[in-house]
Amino acid sequence: MCDRLIWAHRPVPSVHPVGQSGAVTVEQHTRPASRRVLGTETMLVLGLSLGQSAVYAVVSLTAKLTADGPLSKQTASLNTSQSARPWLDLTYQLLGIVFALLPVLLAVHLLARDPGDPARTLGVDLRRPGSDLARGVGLAALIGLPGLALFWAAAQLGVNATLVPAGLPPLWWAVPVLILAAVQNAVLEEVIVVGYLVTRLRQLQWRLGAVIATSALLRGSYHLYQGFGAFVGNAVMGVVFSLFYLRTRRVMPLIVAHTLLDVVAFVGYSLLPKDWFDWL
Repeated sequence: MCDRLIWAHRPVPSVHPVGQSGAVTVEQHTRPASRRVLGTETMLVLGLSLGQSAVYAVVSLTAKLTADGPLSKQTASLNTSQSARPWLDLTYQLLGIVFALLPVLLAVHLLARDPGDPARTLGVDLRRPGSDLARGVGLAALIGLPGLALFWAAAQLGVNATLVPAGLPPLWWAVPVLILAAVQNAVLEEVIVVGYLVTRLRQLQWRLGAVIATSALLRGSYHLYQGFGAFVGNAVMGVVFSLFYLRTRRVMPLIVAHTLLDVVAFVGYSLLPKDWFDWL
């Protein structure tokens, strides 16, 4: 699927005639990627991942808005059961998590053609575990507490659908799968929407404001299936996370923060009494 892109940047060996010493000199010439190639690559990566999710989210929101009843009376469900048979359901859940991460591997693979280590470019290495964890916890608190207030306000205004963060049956594997799903969401979104997209847009010489706005609006767009409040809240989160990445060049704290937020939402909803959520 990416053969043309890979070959476009493959080093072209230049073999010189044998000299008096009998040695053959091979020089590697690497052409930098053109803006057109980088732009096409970026669209393909997004089309296979969260750009596709944004399109489906717009369609889902349109369906909710044109259905009988207000948006607030409709439901947006996450982490739902895929089969009535528990072991088959578990298999589907794990396969969904694994295959959802393939666009991340594709993005890292494509970044590997650039000079330097892609893990360091994205800031997803393990050089600063303590700092990444502390910053991630701080970001989770910064986003999570105002996010709850915004979620409550959106529910009161009727601009969000009723969110069901976890719809798995009460089986032994439900909580581990929800935690894995939280990690998968965090890795997918932060690597693609922040690390990869911001890096590529800067290489395409986009203005800083346009880079931040694009990343934030994309993040908000693929949450539109939940309603307009979710769009606004996630877009604001996208601005904060993009600014953090531009300042630190570290995606790992964003992954930590996003994982914590989703674990609290998924596992909390699954384990806590449902009447605790009635006030929302």
